[in-house]
Amino acid sequence: MAEPNLIVNPLSGEQIVILRSASQTGGQVLDWELRLAPGGRVPSSHAHPEQQETFTVLEGTMRFRVGWHRIIARPGQRVVVPPGTVHHFANAGPVTARVAVESRPALRMQDLLETAAALAQDQHAAGRALPRPLDLALFMTEFEHEVAAPYLPRRLVRLVMRAVARAARLAAARQLPSPAWPARGTARVRN
Repeated sequence: MAEPNLIVNPLSGEQIVILRSASQTGGQVLDWELRLAPGGRVPSSHAHPEQQETFTVLEGTMRFRVGWHRIIARPGQRVVVPPGTVHHFANAGPVTARVAVESRPALRMQDLLETAAALAQDQHAAGRALPRPLDLALFMTEFEHEVAAPYLPRRLVRLVMRAVARAARLAAARQLPSPAWPARGTARVRN
């Protein structure tokens, strides 16, 4: 039986269970549990321009890079990532890690997680090593309040991504697979 509110990313080894959605908290917080397989990692370094993320390790061992700091976190330890801080995380142990994650404010983080998983499923099924550049531009434009590229000027990235996304929409009427677009992906498994 499928678990409700389960989001699966086949490329990163992430399984995400939404515990409390934005609608349940009045937009204040998105509470989710990250299950990360051994060797699993977030696909790339990133920042959340307007959100704080708090990670509390429940099981396993996690490796974080927050800014320039490297952290190994074990059960009971908490890692706080302030808004705008570049970070990366990975499972540093031999067993699946379980991590309670709080994204505050919630914004559209759940949509971002679902869309990222749908894109990863599409990329995995097509056997591509990298995402399509147009998909990446659409993703970065759609979720510019939730995620930003690391180390590059945010205004420049937004300008370039918006131009590429606009061209992609005009040229191919391309849409991302996600609940945020009419052409839905299959990242979310429902009962």
